[in-house]
Amino acid sequence: MKAEPARQWRLLDLAELDTRLDQIAHRLRSSDEQRAVDAATQRRQALDTDLVLTRTAVSDVQREIKRAEDEVQMVRDRMTRNQARLDSGQGTAKDLQAMQHELESLHRRQGTLEDLELEVMERAEEHQSTLDRLEARASELQSELDEATTARDRLVRDLESEREQVTGRREGIAAGVGGDLLGLYTKVREQVGGVGAAALRQRRCEGCHMELNNVDLGRIRSAADDEVLRCEECRRILVRTAESGL
Repeated sequence: MKAEPARQWRLLDLAELDTRLDQIAHRLRSSDEQRAVDAATQRRQALDTDLVLTRTAVSDVQREIKRAEDEVQMVRDRMTRNQARLDSGQGTAKDLQAMQHELESLHRRQGTLEDLELEVMERAEEHQSTLDRLEARASELQSELDEATTARDRLVRDLESEREQVTGRREGIAAGVGGDLLGLYTKVREQVGGVGAAALRQRRCEGCHMELNNVDLGRIRSAADDEVLRCEECRRILVRTAESGL
């Protein structure tokens, strides 16, 4: 392929811009800011699972307390009625004696139920304490996540803005390269990855950083200025400059 040296030199500018576009794309995919958001999100999600379990435990124990309170109140009401009948002296001696025994049994039952109620209330306090601690931690993690997200979004905005500017400059340079040379550059870029053209500087290809041997250097010296050359090692378009060392 033939292309004026000026068109070939533009490929170096194009390669520099493509390198920057690749760097921007990489930062957008795997920035420290995004990793910080991912880590904060994972911590928050793990804590959310603990929060759901603890809130469920608090809800369950509150229902236990309500049942215990209801049972204690039922015993107290029964004791109040029986005591009132005893105090009134109504009924036969046998009935009053049976009622007295029942009152004693109800007293013991009340003590047992109140002990159970106390145990349930202690568990409720433990669950509530755990819930308070988890909710405080959730607030901290949410702040961390918000800060990480803000930093990530700021980076994305900056990179997107730079990418738009670089893309605009690239379009201007690509227009001066010419369709035939640009097509070859694009094809090489797809094949080798990264940029599709590199400068020959001090007898070294800046694409693969390999120093050319004397045979290749002789071939390049004898080539016409408008001849489009390729590096024998990396197959990138090799652009000659004043610093090629030929």
